[in-house]
Amino acid sequence: MTQTKEIIYNKNIQAAFFCIVMAVLFTSCVTSRRVNYLQDMTQGSQIELENRFEAVIAPYDQLEISITSTDKPELASPFNSWNGNQSQNQRGLSNSYLVDVNGDIEMPTLGHIHVAGLTRLRLQDTIADILRTEGYIANPFVNVHFANFKIFYLGNGTGKVITIPNERCTFLEALSMLGGLDPYIRRDKIAVMREVNGQMVMRYLDPRSSDVFNDPFFMMQQNDFIITESMNGGVLRNEFTYWTGLVGTFLSLASLLTTFMLYRSMSNQ
Repeated sequence: MTQTKEIIYNKNIQAAFFCIVMAVLFTSCVTSRRVNYLQDMTQGSQIELENRFEAVIAPYDQLEISITSTDKPELASPFNSWNGNQSQNQRGLSNSYLVDVNGDIEMPTLGHIHVAGLTRLRLQDTIADILRTEGYIANPFVNVHFANFKIFYLGNGTGKVITIPNERCTFLEALSMLGGLDPYIRRDKIAVMREVNGQMVMRYLDPRSSDVFNDPFFMMQQNDFIITESMNGGVLRNEFTYWTGLVGTFLSLASLLTTFMLYRSMSNQ
């Protein structure tokens, strides 16, 4: 008789343990849905990007501009702020132009050029057209690069500067460069802040949904800020209280079930 009760008791303990494991697994599943990226995408998903992007030159940008001639290299010398005797590093430093508050730069011989609002490639074409039209160089080659394409991160009480080497960076690429997000970062409160027409504009982007691809702020611009918010304080306490209450409910039900089954088994003896 005692052995039979022990077997029933062990089975009830196993059932209670199973309920506890299921509760923990359920909790983990729900938690992962709060942090995993692009949850609505599956293998073979295709999303057409509505917002194709090229970085646009703005005041206070630093541009590196070099001009050469495919026919006669000596014709390009007056249009560069470095001379042929300087090293490559010296050229990179001295051939840099700061866009002023009016959106202009001043180049040797060519003088003031309004560059704000132009893309890098458009500025290359603009300078090349001036050189040809004014009769300076028949076949010029112009190369323009951003020297200061940076994105700034603020979150978790820290800050970080990300330097973008290829002048193109998406929101997800920026998060990857940050090393990913801490599990306690709120995915629904990731802000991207940028200056638009003299005003600071902020938008929240959620990397858990593929809708992020067609947000106008998905393609990062130079000097953008990414600002995150931790699930601390009341938010984190509410999360902890919710899951603790849920697990406690499962444990209580398992305990009641075990007690009831033991009582029935004892009554049937």
